[in-house]
Amino acid sequence: MVKKSFKKTVGGIVFFLALGLGLTVDGWIKKGGDMSSSSENLKKATFAGGCFWCTEAEFRKLPGVVQVTSGYTGGRAENPTYEEVSEGRTGHVEAVQLLFDPQKTSYEELLEVFWRHIDPTDPGGQFADRGPRYRTVIFYHDLEQKQAAEVSKEALKRSGRFRRPIVTEIRPAAAFYPAEDYHQGFAEKNPFRYRAYRVVSGREGFLAEQWGPKPSFGGLRFWTRAKKPDREELKRRLTPIQFEVTQRGGTEPPFQNPYWNNKKEGIYVDIVSGEPLFSSQDKFDSGTGWPSFTKPLEPDNLIEKEDRSLFMVRTEVRSRYGDSHLGHVFPDGPPPTGRRYCINSAALRFIPLEDLEKEGYGEYRRLFR
Repeated sequence: MVKKSFKKTVGGIVFFLALGLGLTVDGWIKKGGDMSSSSENLKKATFAGGCFWCTEAEFRKLPGVVQVTSGYTGGRAENPTYEEVSEGRTGHVEAVQLLFDPQKTSYEELLEVFWRHIDPTDPGGQFADRGPRYRTVIFYHDLEQKQAAEVSKEALKRSGRFRRPIVTEIRPAAAFYPAEDYHQGFAEKNPFRYRAYRVVSGREGFLAEQWGPKPSFGGLRFWTRAKKPDREELKRRLTPIQFEVTQRGGTEPPFQNPYWNNKKEGIYVDIVSGEPLFSSQDKFDSGTGWPSFTKPLEPDNLIEKEDRSLFMVRTEVRSRYGDSHLGHVFPDGPPPTGRRYCINSAALRFIPLEDLEKEGYGEYRRLFR
């Protein structure tokens, strides 16, 4: 008999642990999906990475991923319930199934995200969740996906990142059964409980130790390895207004800054670290005189904090790696997000579409096809 899910066992206490530890979920969840792709362009992908709450939340962040569904697959029973799968009566694994636009996110990129959020050497489950239903599996939907999965797995083996053998299975896709409604979008609906679960289960610590300080087998993004310069160096590197905004939380004058009316295609990166923050595709004219965006390009690169300055309560937006003050986010933006990221030009550097490759941001060219 398979043990009951660890997340079910600790579910009653992790919420309070999260509050006690002061944990937040800034940048962890991409709400909704990228619905700009037509249905005929979409492809399907299926992955089992242990707890489907965690796997679903990671894939939801990616551009081009239109839908992520948690469910059960690979077993015998039709339309299984969570209890049946938990008790080991079905042979199913917890998994997620994606619909994605390969013009915006390739299958190879999905594979790298998958590898970077599991322990591929564990045949008995994932972290605190033990038993066959938590084993890791790549379910391929066609020969092309099978070949890509095999190449990716072999590259991970050769990288030497893991000392133990890579045991993740590669299997043909089978019937997929969506999990109960309360499992769908769990990280978004229960952010504190989800964040604490990742910590308590051991997943967060393992991934930080395994991937944090080292380059990935595909190459860690350069801005995650950069150290923030000291204050004196920043004074030398930045203009007075850039230093005032990013380091002292200042605000530049409206309508008198480089990007408030910039209509060129490209992306906006942190002036200090170079981490990608926003895309021209999500920029709109808010009439405020500052660059405004409906959503971030890389949600993981933003941190939101409560700001009680100027006798009001606002939400400050900072960059994760550069720790730069960027601006504020407000709930009065246009659809589809309803958010307005009001950002200082002085905190940004604009990379035009034609320069993305030479500047080291070539992966974002797919957004402009």
